Amino acid sequence: MFVPDPGAARRIKLAQKIKLSTIADALGVSTATVSLALRDSPLVAGSTRERIKEHARAIGYIYNRRAASLRTSRSGIVGVVVHDIMNPFFAEILRSIETELDRSRQTFILSNHYDQLEKQRTFMDTLLQLGADGVIMSPAIGTPAADIGMAEDNGLPVVLIARDVVGAEVPVFRGNDAFGVGLATDHLISLGHRRIAMVGGTDQTSTGRDRYQGYVAAMERAGIAVDPGWRVAGPRTKLAGFEAAPRFLDIADKPTAAVCWNDLVAIGLMNGLARAGLVPGVDVSVTGYDDLEEASIATPALTTVWNGQREVGRRAARALLDRLNGATVHLPQDLITPELHVRQSTGQAIERN
Repeated sequence: MFVPDPGAARRIKLAQKIKLSTIADALGVSTATVSLALRDSPLVAGSTRERIKEHARAIGYIYNRRAASLRTSRSGIVGVVVHDIMNPFFAEILRSIETELDRSRQTFILSNHYDQLEKQRTFMDTLLQLGADGVIMSPAIGTPAADIGMAEDNGLPVVLIARDVVGAEVPVFRGNDAFGVGLATDHLISLGHRRIAMVGGTDQTSTGRDRYQGYVAAMERAGIAVDPGWRVAGPRTKLAGFEAAPRFLDIADKPTAAVCWNDLVAIGLMNGLARAGLVPGVDVSVTGYDDLEEASIATPALTTVWNGQREVGRRAARALLDRLNGATVHLPQDLITPELHVRQSTGQAIERN
């Protein structure tokens, strides 16, 4: 049973009565220095910051972020919304965003939209109500440009990552997906593969469309006609890749290789192929996308495409901070050039019985 602390409210009231000038007078510094120190500003020497913060804690001072935001018109809060933080791709982006925001003493609030547009809208509304400084988002499927425009018009700057939205005039940071999948497909073709399936993804996102177009373009450059039956659309997770293995193996003319939507799908597919008695990298070549940490330690080690996700996060956070500081960000879309990393999961084409 919860037992209220009768002294808690009194302590909070007393803390709220303490002014910045009280701390400043006690330590012989200016109120401006105290204010900057309590916000962890790098403009104040580290030893001075710690001395001020230690004294504030000792006398029970509580820094009022809401009052400070009224004075500065900045809340120090940034929203980040992605499809699913359990996907290591987004986790790597988030790590870079956090590192960059930490340098500017910004706090972020995270939300997963799971491609549910209403969930994303609710989060955006919450950010507006909190007076957040801005938002970095990988937009949900079906996000209209009007939603982003509404946020911008209400003083919530938006920066997009991983996906773009047609008609949204905001900075976008992502890998060059068409080029990257083209690298993987070209690699398989160089190994003698001619029947290459594309496993995973959806045309409902810019990423899905670009990756499929990169695959088709590479096949056409090599003079290979793409059979629509070689596409196994949908999977984007490890489990979905595993469950797609029977569909891949049921394709009538038995593709010898698979270009997968991402590393998770590729690893799941390799597990499914192994369950069916095949040896990935020998009987069937498999490529992934993103070059997650797991790719290099998979069995076999996965041939994949580095997609620059940490760089995406760093550039996106930097662009948002630049916008908040009044700088003009001219890039409508910053495409990071992917790199192919060849490992054990691809080899010479072998016909399957």
